[in-house]
Amino acid sequence: MDQVIHVIEPTLEGETGHCYSFVASLCAAAQGHPLRLWIGKSAHARFTRAGVVVENHFFRTIRRLQAFFLYQRLLREEGRIFVATAGRTDLFLLNLAAGGHIPPGKVYLFFHWFRDSNRKRKYLTRIARRQQNLVILGPTQSVVDIFRACGFENTMVVPYPITPLAGAEFAPAVSFGHLLFAGAARKDKGFGTVVDLVELLARRGESIPIKIQSSAKHYGKYEPGIREDLDRLAKANYPYLEMFSDTLTESAYRALFFRGICMQPYDIQEFADRVSGVTLDALSAGCPVVTVRGTWMARVVENSAAGVVIDEVRAESFLTAV
Repeated sequence: MDQVIHVIEPTLEGETGHCYSFVASLCAAAQGHPLRLWIGKSAHARFTRAGVVVENHFFRTIRRLQAFFLYQRLLREEGRIFVATAGRTDLFLLNLAAGGHIPPGKVYLFFHWFRDSNRKRKYLTRIARRQQNLVILGPTQSVVDIFRACGFENTMVVPYPITPLAGAEFAPAVSFGHLLFAGAARKDKGFGTVVDLVELLARRGESIPIKIQSSAKHYGKYEPGIREDLDRLAKANYPYLEMFSDTLTESAYRALFFRGICMQPYDIQEFADRVSGVTLDALSAGCPVVTVRGTWMARVVENSAAGVVIDEVRAESFLTAV
């Protein structure tokens, strides 16, 4: 019998965002291989594929403490551990929970991105000396190269998983419907620029529909400045604006992309080689993307002729591109 793979994703709380799409794609690819999903305690997410067992396990306030005890338990049981959205904290907790060397082929960590610094590299080097058997996966070469340079020998580039929509779900758009911003409302994702665009549309008396799925980063918590942006959005009083929360179902989230143009005014430095799940969701649904040169998204859009790449993160530039 195949060994079960324990998929750890404490921040998965619903059917929107990269957490859900990432795990859903894994379930689709598993084709009956036994998976045990360890997700948020109150997660409203359905995984009905054969071989998938869902454990609503993590409370948000104590998820790191829970992760330590879960790692401690799973390291001593049969099966493999896959940390779907790994961070430095997971390396620390796994090393502590192991109490020794983790055996080969036991733990796999997927780092979506890594903000590099000398201090962080020193920490990675210490963990690499103690846990040579950890398998580090990343969606881009630059992410993997950091870990390899710090001494992790088992590293590899693995493309970010995406499940294209089936023919019955996807019909090519025959006309433009709306502009779209989907994903977390964050500074590094250019949420302020999206608000600037709404204000610009209102000032010019435009009637271009725009939909914004303005979820917080995690658990309803907005970073500094975002609430002010939301206040600006409300004061713009643009009648063709439609707002959505992060409680959408998967089908409702997918529907946002139909007949849309997806705007991604992401920070050039932060996303120079950082994968965006929203980009993949958009292209999977046949939704063109407008984004900024110098980012991972721009390279994908240019390579596939699936949108427009602009040179400035300005509302006027995005409107011209649209």
